[in-house]
Amino acid sequence: MNDITILDGGMGRELERIGAPFRQPEWSALALMEAPDLVRHVHEDYVRAGAKVITTNSYALVPFHIGEERFRARGAELASLAGRLAREAADTGAGVKVAGSLPPVFGSYQPELFLADLAQDYLSVLVAGLAPHVDLWLAETQSSLEEARAAVAAVRGSGKPVWLSFTLRDDVAPQDMPEPQLRSGESVADAARFALEARAEALLFNCSMPEVMGAALEAARAAAPGLSLGVYANAFGSQDEDGAANEVISDIRADLDPNSYCGWADGWAAKGASIIGGCCGIGTDHIHHLAGHMGSSGH
Repeated sequence: MNDITILDGGMGRELERIGAPFRQPEWSALALMEAPDLVRHVHEDYVRAGAKVITTNSYALVPFHIGEERFRARGAELASLAGRLAREAADTGAGVKVAGSLPPVFGSYQPELFLADLAQDYLSVLVAGLAPHVDLWLAETQSSLEEARAAVAAVRGSGKPVWLSFTLRDDVAPQDMPEPQLRSGESVADAARFALEARAEALLFNCSMPEVMGAALEAARAAAPGLSLGVYANAFGSQDEDGAANEVISDIRADLDPNSYCGWADGWAAKGASIIGGCCGIGTDHIHHLAGHMGSSGH
């Protein structure tokens, strides 16, 4: 339970909660374009809540959300703005780091849409804009090893550490699957071995239900002993009926209040997680409770 690094929580729902512009298809990118001060405000709220790593609001800065034309015209500018806002907020706290969010560029949970050459084209825009402002890269909500390989390639030579975070199948109970799997059907064990091969500083699991995280941690720990592990779950039910993450505005589970979420986090820490935060629907109240319960420390 000692030396747990506390991450922030989700950005989109916090923006919605404080009255920021928030709709589909732009999702959290809309506030970046129309109300950037509110983006900084959410970052600062997470710092005050006890987060020691905050993530740039660059997840929706892809054509899937903002359109190809707008991405080509403003992608680099908006990525730079996302990085700067996070950096300014991080500097209001002590020892707070900024993680540069590298999303699945063809939409969450859709590994079948992946195109390697185009992925590098899109990711290079985000990396160029974010690089001056971030301390590390967070390739998050990766549904397949192919997506993760692209993210690692995009930041090669940047001189900054990489955290890889995969989203998991949560449409089947862990006990009913032969082994924990990514959304692509690839195994968590293979993802852990890839993280070692890629020299990632940490392997995390995010944007999946809390119920599937424990088994994934156990599988990763067995496949890659000594690798730093982390979890930041979402507050949704299984997304299979809703489609891709952030394609619709999904309902938040009523049973995942801050105290309940902290109970899940205790279990993850017991299974080896040393980096814990929240994803979609997990907000500042959750992170405040988590930081107070577990303490926070630099990574």
